[in-house]
Amino acid sequence: MSKRIFSKEEIETLSQNPNVSKCSEKSITWSKDFKISAVRQYQDGLPAQEIFRQAGFNIDLVGHETPRMCLKCWRKIFKDKGWSGLKVETRGKGGGRPKINWTNDKEKMRYMEAQIAYLKAENDFLAKLRKKSLN
Repeated sequence: MSKRIFSKEEIETLSQNPNVSKCSEKSITWSKDFKISAVRQYQDGLPAQEIFRQAGFNIDLVGHETPRMCLKCWRKIFKDKGWSGLKVETRGKGGGRPKINWTNDKEKMRYMEAQIAYLKAENDFLAKLRKKSLN
């Protein structure tokens, strides 16, 4: 993640570009059509910075590494999910701890009991450590 912060004027400038869906002070959301077009142009041999320049972006504003990093990410999405993968915004969606779907209450009780036993053992261990460090 970049540490750059866009000013209000920079956000306004970026938001006026048709290839930007939205822009905040910390991030740019590129339009779906631009992502697809950029990947196609990259496959045709056009350099990443040139693709962004032709799309009307000031490279000094978006960052010199941004075009290369975006294309790298978009190409990976294309490889994994095809063109339809580039049409869906996936930032902030998915990941995290998977949800546990219990088939019955008995299974849930066994899991919870094991969890309680683990936490009790962990507390006992930490209590012993504290006791040793105080001596």
